[in-house]
This record gives sequence, C-alpha cells and structure tokens, in this order.
Amino acid sequence: MDQIYIGSVTGAPDNKINLNLNRANRHGLIAGATGTGKTVTLQALAESFSANGVPVFITDVKGDLSGLCQPSAMQDFLVKRAEDIGLKPYIPAACPAIFWDLYGEKGHPVRTTISEMGPLLLSRLMELNDVQQGILDVAFRMADDQGLLLLDLKDLRALLSEVADKANELSKEYGNISPTSVATIQRSLLRLEEQGAENFFGEPALDVRDLMRVAYDGRGFVNILTADKLLMAPKLYTTFLLWLLSELFEDLPEAGDLPKPKLVLFFDEAHLLFNDIPRALLEKIEQVVRLIRSKGVGVYFITQNPSDIPDVVLGQLGNKVQHALRAFTPAQKKSIGAVVDGFRANPDFDIETVVQELKVGEALVSFLNDKGDPAVVERVLIRPPSSLLGMASPDVMKTFIQNSPVAQSYSQVIDRESAYEILKGKSVKTRQLENNSPQRQAPMPRESNRQGMGEALAKSVIRAVGSQVGRQIATQIIRGVLGGLTRR
Repeated sequence: MDQIYIGSVTGAPDNKINLNLNRANRHGLIAGATGTGKTVTLQALAESFSANGVPVFITDVKGDLSGLCQPSAMQDFLVKRAEDIGLKPYIPAACPAIFWDLYGEKGHPVRTTISEMGPLLLSRLMELNDVQQGILDVAFRMADDQGLLLLDLKDLRALLSEVADKANELSKEYGNISPTSVATIQRSLLRLEEQGAENFFGEPALDVRDLMRVAYDGRGFVNILTADKLLMAPKLYTTFLLWLLSELFEDLPEAGDLPKPKLVLFFDEAHLLFNDIPRALLEKIEQVVRLIRSKGVGVYFITQNPSDIPDVVLGQLGNKVQHALRAFTPAQKKSIGAVVDGFRANPDFDIETVVQELKVGEALVSFLNDKGDPAVVERVLIRPPSSLLGMASPDVMKTFIQNSPVAQSYSQVIDRESAYEILKGKSVKTRQLENNSPQRQAPMPRESNRQGMGEALAKSVIRAVGSQVGRQIATQIIRGVLGGLTRR
C-alpha cells in the first residue's frame, strides 16, 4: 500500500506515521494557532503527494508556499528535526510547479464565464438579498431564452440594462421586477470591478484538467494560486474556491476507490469560506465535499480552529492534523473540548492537555487506516519539507511561469461576440430604424440644445450599454452543482 510519511511519534523515531494514499481522498484538516507549524505541514504533505504522482492545488495566501519550486536551504533546525525523527536521507528537492493568479500578475490568469459561475454564486459574490437574487435568476433565464452568451461583467451589465428596459413586459411572465433592485445589482457590479473581479471573468476559461498534470518524471505538478492580493477581496476568494469545487464535481467522471487521488486541494484560511454563508449554499458545499471524493479528489482545509468549519463539513474530514491551540477564554476552552471529541482517544495521554502543550512543529495526528477507520491519535513531530521554506526567488518564479506547460493556453485574452455586442447592436439598429422611419417627421428647428425624448432614450441606452468594460467567455449552459442552481 502506497503511503505518505508525515512524521514520527515524538520521542519514538521508529514509530512512523503515514497517510494511506488510497484514503487521501477522504479529505482532511490542518488546524492550529498562528505560528504553530501549519504551513510546514501543508508543504510537507503537498510535496509528498507530488512525489507520488498526485497533482496538487494550493492557495498561497501569505506568499510563503512558492518555495515549493526550489530545493530546501537545509537550515540547521530542519536538519536537526530530520535527525530527531530518523529521516534518512534528508536531501533538498524542488517540486514541479505551475503558478496561477486571478489578477494575472504572479502567475497564469484564472478565468471563468458569468454563465459558468451561475446566479447563486454571483449573488453571494455581490451580497444580494433574496429579491435581488430573484431578478438575477430572471436575467439568466432571459439570456437562455434568447441565446445570449454571458462571458464577462460587461455582458451581465448589458443584460441587466435590458431587463430594466423590459421590466414591465418581463414582470408579467416572471413576477415583479423593480428598477430599483436592478440598479442595486448594477452598483454591486461596480464594486466587483473595483476589487478586480473583471480579471476573473473572461476567456480563455480555466480547464480544470490543467490542474491535474503530471510531469515527465511521473511527479504531480503543484499548482500554486497566488492569493495574497486576492485575500483582500474575501468574497471573491471564497466564491472562486466554491466555483472550483463545483467545476471539478461537474467535469470529472465517477472514479470509485482509487489507489491514490487524481487531485488534492489545499484551501488555506478556510474559515473565510463559511463566513455568513446562506444555509442553501452551505448544504450544497456539504454535498459536494461529500460526493467529490468519488471523483478521486481530496479536499484539505487549513484554518486556526476546527470550530471554523461547520459540523456538516467537518464530519467529512477523515485525516486530521491538529497543531497547538491556546485557551485563554471560555469560548476557546470550549473549542478545545470539540477538538478532543474529534479524535479517537489514546490511552497514553490526555488530548485536552497535550493540545495546549504542543511545541512548534508538533501536532496531534489521526489518519484513516486501511479499513477507513480513524486511527488512534498520536503526538507527532512533523517531518521537515525538502523544498524551500518561504518565498521563492522572483527570478525563479518568472522562469517557471515562462516555461510552464500551460503558458500558451492562457497567455492571450479572447474577446468573442456575446450578450454585450448583441444587445449593443440591437440598440443601435433600433435607433437607425427610428431615424429612417418614413412616418417620422423631420424635427422642427429649435433654439434649445435639449434632445427629443426618443433621441435621449436611444442615446441613454447606448451609453448604458456601450460604456462597459470587460473581457469575454462563452457558454449557454449554466453549469456546476453550485453555480448551476439558477432556478427556483
């Protein structure tokens, strides 16, 4: 059975703790207070998966995981830890890496379409209420009925302008549509643009199969999403992660039990995923997390405290690494009690006491055994990573980006005809028909510069549609388990 070595029981270097690869798709949790060693654990797991031919996707929220693409500097404390756990030989090694960035600054741009995102996730991204989400549902239905491609934000803005113009007509078929609510959604789009979301919507769209590449030597690529800037827009960050889960679930075939996962995802700052989340969306996340393992995908959440993860999701995480926690308040003491309940007890020590005594680099570890049952929790000294701790050299990162196997696929933006161009063309054609109509009388000379009502209306529509800035994408089908919940 293939295994990943994660460390040895503290004080017993011969008692090695391994993660069974055929259970790695049962998801996992890496938790602990700031500075207790979560990042090192994540890095050690990621490079071990890669070494075993499993592609990895990581969100790098602090910029210190880019070092996976360079060999370790072999600092003294790392060498000492290797000696303490009996890791021989301990040699530096880099991972094959692909860098991604929603803003396209420190990696290949990651894009999707408005249609692929769907109204449910868009509503969360724009923080819409139920009434506003209902209008967004109507807009998507209208786009489907008229065959309009929704690729980017300018497409959505043009579509909303069309909905506002036809509010009375659409209200008869879909229910009341308030121009005020449409205007509120438009303002939310402006806020998205200020956060840089227009970079996320466009073509070429991300093909999730590009996250599952294996290098020529059989090692899995480590996909590193640069997320330090993205974390400043937490709604965009979390919506992207939820969209990625839904796309993987939608696109990948059923795989059953595999000797090792097809892909492993590590989501740092996982608590952001569940902040103020609507119950309906939480239920869908729980469903995807529960079912996506049958697609051969493992999901690992990294956060400070297990209580950051809702119980319905936490119950799906079978492989657990718990670094030190501190309890200074009643609430913190209560959360430690929840940690105790989440482990299979070890008669040799008290979990509640030990979790507060763990040193940096130590953790309580319980992985699923070969039968799929949680193993007895052990106090473990985590092995040192073979790759560089901290940020990689900018020159090295640049070289990786330039020589990336996906560089040609995502380097050029594509702008196809979509809803924006079609609706803009319709408004221009309408104005031309009005100007050329034989029944239309020539305007009387006037001293005022004020426009006639028809001319003003036509120009206002053109301005409302023609002033939008965006990119492009295509798909008429609203896809994804999360993004595809477009109807009520």
